[in-house]
Amino acid sequence: MRLKALVIGGLLSLLAVRAEAAQVQVAVAANFTEPAKEIAALFKRKTGNDVLLSFGASGVFYTQITHGAPFQILLSADEERPKSAVENGFGVAGSRFTYAIGKLVLWSKVIDVTMGDEALKSGAFAKLSIANPKSAPYGAAAIETMKALGVYDKLEPKLVQGTSIGQAFLFVDTKNAEAGFVALSQLYRMKEGTRWVVPARLYAPIRQDAVLLKRAEHDEAAKAFLAFLKGPEARAIVERFGYALP
Repeated sequence: MRLKALVIGGLLSLLAVRAEAAQVQVAVAANFTEPAKEIAALFKRKTGNDVLLSFGASGVFYTQITHGAPFQILLSADEERPKSAVENGFGVAGSRFTYAIGKLVLWSKVIDVTMGDEALKSGAFAKLSIANPKSAPYGAAAIETMKALGVYDKLEPKLVQGTSIGQAFLFVDTKNAEAGFVALSQLYRMKEGTRWVVPARLYAPIRQDAVLLKRAEHDEAAKAFLAFLKGPEARAIVERFGYALP
């Protein structure tokens, strides 16, 4: 009977833990897809809480949030939108912080872009992929880079815009564009092709900020996930994927 009681007690405890497990809904900038998956999986192992990740362009997510999308956290590819979220009453004051600093890369599976500035100046390609600069900060950084090198006017007719950095990457990966500007993190396991890490002096720092959204102001699981993102285990994952740490 004692053994039976212990088994039943154990099962009840397990059910109680599962019943208490929460879900956190997070809008994630497309460049941070793979690191976010690893961090969310580790967070679940540590806490039992599920993290539901949605990936896309930061600008699109911000618009959705202002129209009532049920996200609890925004992991943006910039600092402006989380700042605006707080200023306009959609984000929790004091919750915003920089979780990663992104790096821009010119990548190709068709031509040699190891000398990226020379490749851009020669313009020996028909299509150059970038993310939409209005909604994706990496796209804006690509425009800045081309203008800094004095090649934007020449290359503008060749630009193919993806709705997010994920789609910009896909254009190059499928060779629908001979080259494109992507995030360094997207090439973490990619061995194919050539790349040029764009010098940081050519574009404004891509400070990627996180913010707790108003609907989760009193949600302990959401606040715990943000705290975990600041911790050493998550930061190690961020750094491993090629981001600079704040």
